[in-house]
Amino acid sequence: MYERFYHLRERPFALSPDPEYLYPSRIHREALDYLRFGLEGQAGFVLITGEIGSGKTTLLQVLLRNLDSQTTVVRLANTLLDARELVEALLLGLGVENPPATKPAMLRDLARLLVDLRSRGQRVIAVIDEAQNLSLEALEELRMLSNLETEKSKLMQIVLVGQPQLRTTLGLPALEQLRQRVTVRYHIDPLDAAETANYINHRLQRAALGAPLQMSKEVTDAVHARSGGVPRLINVICDGALLFGYAEEARQIDLALLEEVFQELAACDILRPAGWKPSLSADDQIRAHDRDKVLEPAEDRVRLLSDEVVRTEHTSARAATVTEPAAEAPVLPARTIIPAMPARQAAAPAGTASATMASASPASPSPAPAPAASAPAASAPAHSTPRASMPTASSMFASATAAKTPIAQAPMRSAGQPQGRQISPRDIRTGPAAPAPAQPQRSSAWDWMKEVIFGRPSEVGGG
Repeated sequence: MYERFYHLRERPFALSPDPEYLYPSRIHREALDYLRFGLEGQAGFVLITGEIGSGKTTLLQVLLRNLDSQTTVVRLANTLLDARELVEALLLGLGVENPPATKPAMLRDLARLLVDLRSRGQRVIAVIDEAQNLSLEALEELRMLSNLETEKSKLMQIVLVGQPQLRTTLGLPALEQLRQRVTVRYHIDPLDAAETANYINHRLQRAALGAPLQMSKEVTDAVHARSGGVPRLINVICDGALLFGYAEEARQIDLALLEEVFQELAACDILRPAGWKPSLSADDQIRAHDRDKVLEPAEDRVRLLSDEVVRTEHTSARAATVTEPAAEAPVLPARTIIPAMPARQAAAPAGTASATMASASPASPSPAPAPAASAPAASAPAHSTPRASMPTASSMFASATAAKTPIAQAPMRSAGQPQGRQISPRDIRTGPAAPAPAQPQRSSAWDWMKEVIFGRPSEVGGG
């Protein structure tokens, strides 16, 4: 489209991972050296991570192109596989047309095949791209496969390539054994401003048919500011700039044209807003991942504890609302009810006095009241003792009772409660206590009065 206008043999900023366009930046050279060191040193696991579009796949292409003929490479690009499918994919990559149906049989055939290739002087390298998509079971299966080894080396080397999430996954406690076996690891950082300028002009030079097109430092700095130094985003911006320049027949790319490209790509949600940084450095990412591994469980515990406290308070409030008894009315002190003594009429018969005194016997709930002024007794004979010096039956009964148990000192007790025990609010709420066992009762007050008055109670019949 714009190749002829700018004298290019092909599009220099295509998104396909072409090894011929790899710019040997410091970061990519180091990553390539780490890969070669791990493979030549017979390392069991090699780990390469980087942001999306950081050039991982292009780096792998360069590595694989430089391997000798004594190396067999199994490359897996689709990693949405479980543990069993992963073993089957490795067998298919090694040329096994019809893998067995069961996993134990597949593992047996894989071990036999690896031993056979080693006996013929072949080494096997399994390159797993997009490894961040592997499940924990699949990663653990890879660790088990690394146990296939001779006395001196592994029968199969494994290269894991993925995004920074792969480091977080390998940091889980469940993958501690696998993480210890990763002896070579490297993280690909984004390009800085100077490397971005060199990267852009390097690609233009590789695709030029004659004098290469060059972009000014102001333009490359603007590209770096919006791309964050990620090679894939740099390619998208520069390809759009060449397309806009071709449409406007501009031989050079300037800032005004580049601003139009930014607006168009932002409107299509291809570029982030200005000032956004897509990634951290490798050290910052590792520290962030380690911090997340420490803080996330702590935050979860705090969140669970907070939820538990809220749940407990809510349950306690509901329980208090349901089970708390209604406020009881204040219990007033028990009062001793003293039955009034009916005033006797003049010349009352002896049976009336007996019935009145029987109603105030010791079995009543409270002591008898103090004697009140009683009515005049029946007329006595002229030769009898005067009325003032002759005590009546009721006055003698009241005096005797008051002498035995004074009303002011008598303890309060409820009906059926043993003598001498103070009454309490519990007794009032729960009811009277169980009746005390029957005690032998003394002679009645009437018998005692007859003994005082007549001196021979046995000779006087009860009223």
